Amino acid sequence: MANALNSIIWLLLLIFVSFWLSFFCAGWYVLIYPLTLCIPALSHISDILLSGARFIHICCRGILDGRSLF
Repeated sequence: MANALNSIIWLLLLIFVSFWLSFFCAGWYVLIYPLTLCIPALSHISDILLSGARFIHICCRGILDGRSLF
């Protein structure tokens, strides 16, 4: 029962937060990533944006595994 409840929480997080966050981060990642060749200091920012864009994957993995949120 706990795994089903955790999966529902992850699903709600996926629907209401993850898609919006990932789309926002992916858009900025596409714009900033090419600039990292000219400005190496932007590589840290592009890594953070990539992690935000992959948040959908984290939520889906949480749904499939039934992990707790914390």
